[in-house]
Formats: sequence, structure tokens, C-alpha cells
Amino acid sequence: MTKMTTTTKLCITRHGETNWNIFGILQGWIDVPLNDKGRIQALELAQALADQGFSRVCTSPLRRSAETAEIIAEAWGMPPPPAYEGLKERNFGLIQGQPKSELAESHPGLYQEILRRNPAAHFDEGESVDHFADRVIAALHEVAEQYPGERVLIITHGWVMDVITRHISGLPRTAVLDLKRKNGESIWLELTSAAIFVESDAGNGPAPG
Repeated sequence: MTKMTTTTKLCITRHGETNWNIFGILQGWIDVPLNDKGRIQALELAQALADQGFSRVCTSPLRRSAETAEIIAEAWGMPPPPAYEGLKERNFGLIQGQPKSELAESHPGLYQEILRRNPAAHFDEGESVDHFADRVIAALHEVAEQYPGERVLIITHGWVMDVITRHISGLPRTAVLDLKRKNGESIWLELTSAAIFVESDAGNGPAPG
């Protein structure tokens, strides 16, 4: 693959709302569709970002993300968004699909770690923090290398955005963040072949890799 020598701008955005978001069910890799509010949120995103000069939309392959991306791409008259496996939500293993209220009873310690969004939490038959972070950062570079110099909207997931936030802030992969990205919330990045930068008005410096 040709080495990227120009700057690519990415807008990383969380998918629209699902019923499982409302009910507090851990989604992970389970395919869950948007609800009606989520579809409205996708249309609102398309309107809000319409004048930002995006050349394309990319997405996680999971349905809630892909559906958000498809609604936006259609509104902009763009082709169906390509999906990148590396942009999927973290695999939470055996507890995927369980309501958090049940986890509070069956796995109270893990439940507290999930509420804290602790990346170091262990998920049986799930994904380790390093594997998860490696694939997310690699996916960002893959998109940027395929579309050098372009402005790309990426639709993905909450824990994915946590990985990116830690990376651009120079924090350890196991750092617990005091935030949770809302449906439709975005992070703006600039990528070169050597580094990922948060947009200059956010006040952060470059992150290697």
C-alpha cells in the first residue's frame, strides 16, 4: 500500500440510538438495529454535517452503525458506505446481550467496571484491551491511507471512541475516562502516516501511530 504523505481529516461519530441503549443492554458485537429516534438522529447528523465537505462515509459493519451511515450517505447522494471490521465495538464475550440490571446481580464487580467504562475489565471469551485498541487505531490508518487528503465521516461505537480519545490524549490504554459519548457525538481528527492529531481547536497534540 502506498505510504500516506498528505493529511486526511476524519470525523469519528457514534451511531444513532437503539432500544438496547435505552434498556441498558450490553450490545458488543450483537447486531441491533436503530430505533425510530436513532434514524431521526442519523438524518439530523446528515443535515448538521452537510456543509463540511465530506467526500465519503465509512462505517463499522455492525447494523446500528451501518444503518446510521447508510441514512447519511443516501441523504448526501453518496454510494453505500464501506465497512471496516476494525471499527466494530469491543467484543464483550459471554455477557453480550445481557441487561446491565442482571449483571448487577450476577457479576456485581464486573458490572461496576462496565459502569466506569474501565478498559482493563476482563470479559470471558471477549476481547483484550490491547487487541481492541490495536485494531481500532489500525482501522483509522487504513481509512486514511485509502482516502489520502480527503475528509471522511466514520460512524462507529462508544468504546471505540474511548480508545481514540485515550490515544489522541496520550493516555494509557487502561485509563478510565470521565465521559461517555452520546449518540451522534463526534471527534474530529487529522491523520498523517506518522501520527493522529486531534483538530487544532481542541488543544491536544499529536499521538504517535
